[in-house]
Amino acid sequence: MNSHSLPLTYVISHPGRFLYNVLQGFRSNQGLLLAGAVAYYTLLSIVPVFALVLILFSQFVDKAILLEAVSAILALVTPVRSEILTLQLEAFLSHWKVIGVVGILLLLFFSSLAFAVLENAMAMIFFHRRMQHRRHYLVSALLPYAYILLLAAGFFVVSLMAGWLNQHSSDTLKLVGLDISMSGTTASVLYLLGVLGEVLLLTSVYLVMPVGQLVWSHALVGGLVATLLWELTRHLLVWYFTTLSFVSIIYGSLATTIIILLSFELGAIILLMGAQVIAEYERIDHGGVTPRVS
Repeated sequence: MNSHSLPLTYVISHPGRFLYNVLQGFRSNQGLLLAGAVAYYTLLSIVPVFALVLILFSQFVDKAILLEAVSAILALVTPVRSEILTLQLEAFLSHWKVIGVVGILLLLFFSSLAFAVLENAMAMIFFHRRMQHRRHYLVSALLPYAYILLLAAGFFVVSLMAGWLNQHSSDTLKLVGLDISMSGTTASVLYLLGVLGEVLLLTSVYLVMPVGQLVWSHALVGGLVATLLWELTRHLLVWYFTTLSFVSIIYGSLATTIIILLSFELGAIILLMGAQVIAEYERIDHGGVTPRVS
């Protein structure tokens, strides 16, 4: 049996060739430009997305708990200067009623931009699927809002967990005979919840964004790898911007925006690189030669 008919066997037997194909495919698909577009529109969308979620859940959940959950999530997404976004959202939450219906509609519009651009970027990477499948334009139009609802559901779970942890932060629980201080585990639990949310969200992106049906195990592997790479990158960014960076000196008042945009850029590169890995893995079925668009 030809080893090319078994993608996993081919990858294990030719890891260097597979990595070369991934990098070559990423370059051919203009991955850096796509990542830049995703990062820019994410910067435009992230505040409206969280603003909508906060407006919704502030009717049921205490404001302080919501903001704590937002801070924990933003720390995973923007490892440096995330407190700036949190303060902006706190100010918005205090005055959201003045924006009116038109303001809500604008929030809905801007919150969907990043998802729409990401779908187009995925279409470029999975172009071999686009040749065989078509997605109805209504599905593409509604998909961003479905993701916003998914994010809202995950945020609600994190908010409830944060509230429960705060209520029991002074308690001491017994587990297998050991006394565990809740005050020492609150941050760890929120962090693990955030990482789990990252894995699930990235897996869903790889599963849903490309047209056609993707094997869920491939999407899960992509989600796990992208999460691991992002967590490593995130900690490196924190170290770099707190010890070696001259961004504040060079850009002055624009430094916060530059730092957040750079974080989104690196995150988008990791996300699209994971998609490229999955795409190349699929294309091994073409006799080990990945098709290219001329």
